[in-house]
Amino acid sequence: MLTNELRYFLAVATSGSLSTASEQLYVAGSAISRQIQKLETRLGVTLFERHARGMILTDAGQILANHVRKSMRDMEYALAEIQGLKAVRKTLVRIACTDGMAFDLLPGLLARFRQHYPGVSFDLQVGSAMQVAEWIRRSECDVAFQFSLAPEKEVEIIAAWPAPVLLLLDSAHPLVQQSGVAIDDLHPYPLVLPEAGTTIRQLFDLSCRMAGTFLEPAFSSNNFSALYEFTRHTPQAITVCSHFSVLWRARLDAMTLKTMTNTSLSQRTLQIQAPGSKHRPAAVSAFLAMAEHILGEEHGKWMQDLG
Repeated sequence: MLTNELRYFLAVATSGSLSTASEQLYVAGSAISRQIQKLETRLGVTLFERHARGMILTDAGQILANHVRKSMRDMEYALAEIQGLKAVRKTLVRIACTDGMAFDLLPGLLARFRQHYPGVSFDLQVGSAMQVAEWIRRSECDVAFQFSLAPEKEVEIIAAWPAPVLLLLDSAHPLVQQSGVAIDDLHPYPLVLPEAGTTIRQLFDLSCRMAGTFLEPAFSSNNFSALYEFTRHTPQAITVCSHFSVLWRARLDAMTLKTMTNTSLSQRTLQIQAPGSKHRPAAVSAFLAMAEHILGEEHGKWMQDLG
């Protein structure tokens, strides 16, 4: 159980503000400040950089916050087991993912899981790659799905599969029957791209630079649903995505995925991640096992179709 010192510290660490923590805890800001100063004196380190605009964790403060959050999660797991709640029933599983996986992949997986375990509920949070990485490192979610260009640190990688950047286009598009599609072949067609800064856009822009060409999108957005629907309703339009992003939807809408010749577009992986904790509720373990099984099978089917 948390002492007042740690409880107040964590509230300020999470909110970044004494006043916000005071409102959340119904405790005077001066009392919270005194408890934090007492904790700093006892530990012999400064936990926050104090600014007019708020409180920012120092390196020591970040280490303590991570440890406290992990201890809280471990306590939740222990209490669940003590109370006999380890069975997969009436459990909330918190999922985090980047935008591309919230379109088709995660809704499909969650719906399939609830067919077998209707007592399990889900909370799905969608964020940028940096946000998702931070949420899973801080144990603010139970599972994360993320496209990654490099191995993630401080988290457990449950499974990973290649997730190359592919063209998504209508099945009647002229490029569908063309072998060896390169970046230069896209010039005649309306191009639909995600916003700059995403892993997929980084790889696509890198391929353009390596090919010595420039492609200006007809439409761009930070929302994959908008990209998909614009592509679907615009004659001869092309967008880019992973096969995981449209795992079931592309087949329903008669859309086709096509590889390109540019090798720089094959550097991503899809990772299923979990906090680096040995304790895991039964519902989370069951969901991880199901997700790994389904995605492994679907990736295998895609590889067979590709071959």
